[in-house]
Amino acid sequence: MIIYLKNKHTLKVDDFYFKCSIGKNGITKNKIEGDKKTPKGFFELGQLYYRKDRIKKIYTKLKLLEIKKSMGWCDDSNNKKYYNKLIKVNKKLKHEKLFRKDHKYDLLIPIEYNSKKRILGLGSCIFIHLTNGYKSTAGCIALKKKDFLIMIKLLEKKNKIRIC
Repeated sequence: MIIYLKNKHTLKVDDFYFKCSIGKNGITKNKIEGDKKTPKGFFELGQLYYRKDRIKKIYTKLKLLEIKKSMGWCDDSNNKKYYNKLIKVNKKLKHEKLFRKDHKYDLLIPIEYNSKKRILGLGSCIFIHLTNGYKSTAGCIALKKKDFLIMIKLLEKKNKIRIC
C-alpha cells in the first residue's frame, strides 16, 4: 500500500484522509540533520514499534516490536556505525529515546529515509508517530492516536510513503 502526504496537514491512506503535522520548516528534497524539515521522496515504511504498557490491543498486519526502556535511535551524525539505527541506549551515543514519559512514541513507524545506505548528516529518526495537538515536528509526520490506530488497520505487511 502507498500512503501519500498530500500537503503539510493531510495524510492519505487508502480512502481515508487524516489530519497530521510535519516538520516545523516544511518539506525538502535536501534534508540535513537538525533542519526540522520532513524529507521529500518515496520511502518504504518499517515495522510498528509500540509501548505494550500503554497500547493494549493492536489490529494490524505490520510486524510488531515492543519498545523497551533500553531502546533508542542514534542521531549522532559523527557515528558511522550507529547513525540512524535502532540502538541500546548508551550515554556515549547521541540518541532519541523511544521509551518516553510523554505519549509521542507510544506508537511509531520508521520512515526508511537515509536508512539503507546511511549518509552521515543527511537526517535521522524520521518516523510516523503520535501527536497531541498537531504541533510541528522535528521532521517526522505526526497523527492523533485514534487516526494512527485506524491507519495501522489499513496497512499491509509492506508499505511505502510518498512525501510530496
